[in-house]
Amino acid sequence: MVHKPRNSLLAVGVYKYSRTQVVSKRILFKRKFTVKTTTASVVANKTVEVKGAKNGGKRVIAATKAPRFYAAEDVATPKKHRKASGKAKLRSSIVPGTVLILLAGRYRGKRVVFLKQLESGLLLVSGPFKINGVPLKRVNQAYVIATSTKVDIDAAKIDAQLNDAYFARPKAAKKAATEEAFFEGEKKKEPLAANKVALQKSTDKLIIDAVNKVEHLRQYLSAKFSLSKGQAPHALKF
Repeated sequence: MVHKPRNSLLAVGVYKYSRTQVVSKRILFKRKFTVKTTTASVVANKTVEVKGAKNGGKRVIAATKAPRFYAAEDVATPKKHRKASGKAKLRSSIVPGTVLILLAGRYRGKRVVFLKQLESGLLLVSGPFKINGVPLKRVNQAYVIATSTKVDIDAAKIDAQLNDAYFARPKAAKKAATEEAFFEGEKKKEPLAANKVALQKSTDKLIIDAVNKVEHLRQYLSAKFSLSKGQAPHALKF
């Protein structure tokens, strides 16, 4: 049977999967490679007497001689990673109250207000939800554009409950698949917890009070960002 390659060629120089995807499909991280080690008996070096007045009298001969030739392939050794993954450095253009443009995800193109940076390095943002429908969420700063528009909010008034643990999803218990459960169909989405709804409203109120003080800022946040024909993103001033 002819082996079919995992990564097929779509066009000249264009493959179906990237190099990273191909490596992940090989699931090498799940395979365990063991190296067999043999415990050989340690042999001491041999001392031989050498005749002649000018030869030193004794000479030490190694028990195991070094090989005359080296192996064709080097033994693979794992790389030592000395770098510890720490908190990502926040861009100088992003401060509490900065209006950001989301570039990816469900809310791409929406304008949001930056609140603070979490311990994981992600940015805590909010639309607010009452203005443009974007709830409290975490985003990576690599997928946002920082604008020069800022909302005057006090970062100290942001609730301390808004951290990475706030966004953690509860683990659902796995149930055995039964015939009754199969015909039940899709389960209804559970409503958001009451404490999260209250926290969303209190945070939105803090932002909206500051937004209403600036003329046309509410309309600016509700408008979606898009590029027209002929507009170059690198030439725009945000």
